[in-house]
Amino acid sequence: MIEKHIVLEDIDPVIFYGVNNANLQLIKALYPKLRIVARGNVIKVLGDEEEMAAFEEHIIKLEKYCAEYNSLKEDVIIDIIKGNAPQAEKAGNVIVFSVTGKPIIPRSENQMKLVEGFQKNDMIFAVGPAGSGKTYTAIALAVRALKNKEIKKIILSRPAVEAGEKLGFLPGDMKEKIDPYLQPLYDALQDMIPAAKLKEYMELNVIQIAPLAFMRGRTLNDAVVILDEAQNTTTQQIKMFLTRMGMNTKMIVTGDVTQIDLPVSQTSGLVQSMKILKHVKGISFIELNKKDIVRHKLVERIVDAYEKYDKERELQVTGYELQVKKKKSDSTQTSNP
Repeated sequence: MIEKHIVLEDIDPVIFYGVNNANLQLIKALYPKLRIVARGNVIKVLGDEEEMAAFEEHIIKLEKYCAEYNSLKEDVIIDIIKGNAPQAEKAGNVIVFSVTGKPIIPRSENQMKLVEGFQKNDMIFAVGPAGSGKTYTAIALAVRALKNKEIKKIILSRPAVEAGEKLGFLPGDMKEKIDPYLQPLYDALQDMIPAAKLKEYMELNVIQIAPLAFMRGRTLNDAVVILDEAQNTTTQQIKMFLTRMGMNTKMIVTGDVTQIDLPVSQTSGLVQSMKILKHVKGISFIELNKKDIVRHKLVERIVDAYEKYDKERELQVTGYELQVKKKKSDSTQTSNP
């Protein structure tokens, strides 16, 4: 008789053990010769050495399945322990699985281009309107890389710029002050990583979320680094961010050039950097459009209406400028017969 401790490292034990420990009870029933006790993420096993070796092998397979699919059902447990392939199989386009076990896949041609660009290059610019999935897809790619142990950390950043409002003094510590700016990033992560595991990752700085200003002076190695809302960066800020890139690191820069919240006197760093870097080898540029919008159907109509409005205003301004120019020309000709 020997005793062994097996540590579940990459999953949320609550999902692994099941509701009311149903999964754990099933595993115990399938290994009646072993004494199995679970505490937190540690499974203590007592029994025959040969039986325990088979048990450990199956637990590792179950843990791997649970980490990939964010779920573990009784039929899967039975299949794996009996040596059969589980019924759930990963489709070709799946990036990761959500916390509910739903596959997260590219839902448009340009989202697919973003996935392909991530595979081919170390720096990707993804620009498009609200709801086109650029940030969500980027975070899914980062989570997949972390789960596959291709990287050691995920770093998510945003410039802390108010969207047309003056928020004034915000109470609380530094985290509480900056969290409102970063909430969309939390929302995406919570869709893809179980709550307990996400909390652990953030406490250990495996996943870091910080304002852009906190990036200065860092060299970012072994990471996927995402800069969201990059249209609100200045020239100096985005240059500072892009030059943080270290070894075995991929960077994804996302933004919507139609929603720049900087003062009129400032140039968007995103717009400028895309012009400067357009011929640099190793950088992908993905332009998403209203056809990529995957939010409520009204979002696409809203974006379309604003595009039409902006074009009409541009034509009106151009027409007005031509009229002014013509009047000046006519006035000059009249005064010089």
